[in-house]
Amino acid sequence: MNKDAKAMQSYLEKHDPARNQARFYNLLLLPNLFGEWTLYREWGRIGQGGKVRMEWFDSEDKASAALVALETAKRRRGYWLRPEQLPML
Repeated sequence: MNKDAKAMQSYLEKHDPARNQARFYNLLLLPNLFGEWTLYREWGRIGQGGKVRMEWFDSEDKASAALVALETAKRRRGYWLRPEQLPML
């Protein structure tokens, strides 16, 4: 495993009160113990447990491309990236 390997995360939300929608989509890219990369996806209604799916990739580039493709598809469907929370002083 590469020492410079870094986990990536993308958390998206979709709110539409008129349709009673409050959904989330969480994407996590992590190196695993076998030198592969795991793309962890979780989605569902905000405030409830979601469904989970994991995919494994041979390289970080392939896994990263899959994460970007999923994020792009979700943003086209009305999901937006949740802004980063600033620490309280």
